[in-house]
Amino acid sequence: MFQGMDYVYEVYKEMSFSKASKNLFISQPSLSAAVKKTEARIGFPVFDRSSNPIQLTELGKEYIRSIERVMEVEQGFENYVKDIQELKSGNIVIGATNLFASYVLPPLLSRFTENFPLIHVELMEAPTAELGEKLFSGALDLMIDNQIMDDAVYEKTFFCQEHMLLVVPRHFASNEKLKEYALAISDVKVNRHLEPDVPSVPLEVFRGEPFLLLKAGNDTRIRAEKICRESGHFFPKVRLELTQQITAYNLSRYGMGISFNGDVLIRHMPDDGSLVFYKLGYPGSVRNVNFFYKRNRYMSRVVGEFLKLI
Repeated sequence: MFQGMDYVYEVYKEMSFSKASKNLFISQPSLSAAVKKTEARIGFPVFDRSSNPIQLTELGKEYIRSIERVMEVEQGFENYVKDIQELKSGNIVIGATNLFASYVLPPLLSRFTENFPLIHVELMEAPTAELGEKLFSGALDLMIDNQIMDDAVYEKTFFCQEHMLLVVPRHFASNEKLKEYALAISDVKVNRHLEPDVPSVPLEVFRGEPFLLLKAGNDTRIRAEKICRESGHFFPKVRLELTQQITAYNLSRYGMGISFNGDVLIRHMPDDGSLVFYKLGYPGSVRNVNFFYKRNRYMSRVVGEFLKLI
């Protein structure tokens, strides 16, 4: 029933017999005959040729979904064959937000490509929600993130632990009351904030100060609001809502407001003296950074070797 599926799928991708025939290097009449033969074998038309451009029939939509499942199985077998070739060919697609793509992955990818120069590495940079969809669909092999993912759907390999800190512009008056709590960026870079003798900042001191929070639904935003509630029902005054930690951090550098940022990011930032950092002594301020991959999906040796490296 799936003989000639490549012809049908190419027509579906182009929604044009003429364009598909050029891609397949066959004549349009030959392609049309091959598709009609498939439709005759199925017993129903796959394409509605009365519209311009052509459209899929209801049965055609299901046939295409079935083709894609067959193609996924074929891809799994191709990955298996590539494994036998001792990693002389193959590819890996890794997804990451701007934070991890800019500051975490570069040294890992450099080491991996040095060890396996013939492997094609693709880095996909996007918001977490979009990356999650692509990981689920199979468009990504791995995704690095600090979110919590459904254990029933995804497996994970631990990479590191991240500690959230409060990042405050140095010129804010509240810093004068908190000198015994204040940390410099140099302290963060040597993990001074992880030492038990460093006290956690009382957040209520920052009532009335402007805050820069990530947008609703983001894990950093959820944790920030929970930390504020646990500190004594403190509700931050939000000046701006953003999509990336790095944007919030840089706006804090320019005095726009207070932000919540992880030490994974802060360790990579320049020491320009514009900010003061404070430890947050709440369970929600600590989270794991993991590499996620879809459960029960065949893991190629390329992906396995990358996970070994981390």
